[in-house]
Amino acid sequence: DGHSHLSAYERKRLKNITENAKFFASLKLHESAARLNQIATKRQPHGTKRSKRKKVEDETARRRSMRLLRVEPSIPVPEAPTQPGAEEYPQVPAGPVPMIPEDQLESSKQTEALLNTWMRISELRVDDTDRHTPDIERYQESLSSMVLSEENIRKVVKSRVCSVAIHPSESTILVAAGDKWGHVGLWNVSCGSEEGAHIFIPHNLQVNCMHFSPCNPAHLLSLSTDSLRCGDVTRAVFDEICRSEENFSSFDFLDGSASTAIVGQWDGDVAVVDRRTPRALPELSAHTGMKRTRTVHVHPVNKQYFLAAGLVDVCVFDVRCLKPKGNQPVSSLIGHTKSVASAYFSPVTGSRVVTVCADDKLRGQFGIVDSPERFYFPCRHNCNTGRWLSRFRAIWDPKQEHCFLVGSMAQPRQINVFQDTGKLLHSFYNLDCLSSVCSINAVHPSRSILVGGNSSGRLHVF
Repeated sequence: DGHSHLSAYERKRLKNITENAKFFASLKLHESAARLNQIATKRQPHGTKRSKRKKVEDETARRRSMRLLRVEPSIPVPEAPTQPGAEEYPQVPAGPVPMIPEDQLESSKQTEALLNTWMRISELRVDDTDRHTPDIERYQESLSSMVLSEENIRKVVKSRVCSVAIHPSESTILVAAGDKWGHVGLWNVSCGSEEGAHIFIPHNLQVNCMHFSPCNPAHLLSLSTDSLRCGDVTRAVFDEICRSEENFSSFDFLDGSASTAIVGQWDGDVAVVDRRTPRALPELSAHTGMKRTRTVHVHPVNKQYFLAAGLVDVCVFDVRCLKPKGNQPVSSLIGHTKSVASAYFSPVTGSRVVTVCADDKLRGQFGIVDSPERFYFPCRHNCNTGRWLSRFRAIWDPKQEHCFLVGSMAQPRQINVFQDTGKLLHSFYNLDCLSSVCSINAVHPSRSILVGGNSSGRLHVF
């Protein structure tokens, strides 16, 4: 009442200040601050011992992401191991290995049926005298007619698919796949039953490359990081052709009879192997001057030339001029700025080369060997598969000189077909059946059949 000369607003403000002051006084903050100051400034007695730290082994380890640490995932003592280990799969010895599935101690009726089918279709000769390259319109129509169904999807090997091969038979679809643990899976797609697929273990390490012999499809040649073998179905055995110390990367045949082959090695060397010699050693080993040799491919017409792809190098060499050191390429391909995953000649004339590079570009180059003028096109394509997927390899369709196929990271998951000008012709996909990336693909040499392999060991047959 002693403030009657003040306005209503000032009296209300003064009342709030008074009430707030009473509230803070009731908290006795000055006493608490003094107590905290006393505790902070109090000196510790000299006799006080420090508390002992826990031992490192007693402390609970902090969980860290294996993906960020770039470490392969491992599960200690699993009840049902998802990946094979040294205890589960003993080392494959050198020399011949019997063609018996890994889950059987001896041949069964299902295995005999598969091998008999392979032997029977290999005796039939494929007539390619009237074969010619179709025009683009007819080719697109044939691509559009190819479909994927659930019965044409099968887990053929146990781990990531690293190589695929298709038997050239025109009556039966027989496919082979190699994975990162040295397994080779055979699948009779035409059989249509669960007994149509079997897994064999002819290698210890990753199967990088596979081919049915062009002159004798009863032979399946497979190359792992440490050995090159020939699966002979007539004798039911995997013969050893050549052995290395974890250095092989890829191979291709140097002649139509498939008796000699050029083998690429991870350290940049190449080797010439003759299957007719009894020793498991190469006839010649030569350094290309490249730091890596990821893929090698022989020219389809001039067999003396082969293509080698490494880090940023893609070079053409003449096998007749190879020597242990100081080799010079006949020609080099330009434009690559990062690691090259693959390089292959076109199937009919060999005048074109398609490459896959880690700079997210596909490149088609022309006039590599037999033309003084050359040009190339770059095509944008997401090639960033990471370490958990096999790297993309662009492969030519054997039936079409101007078109090639490559896996894709796009959604929905698909396999793309490009023309040699960089134009996208067709995309293979199926929203219900295909939900994974097919990094490794193979095309039948005469039929409209495409096989795509993913990182879980499954094959998809269009």
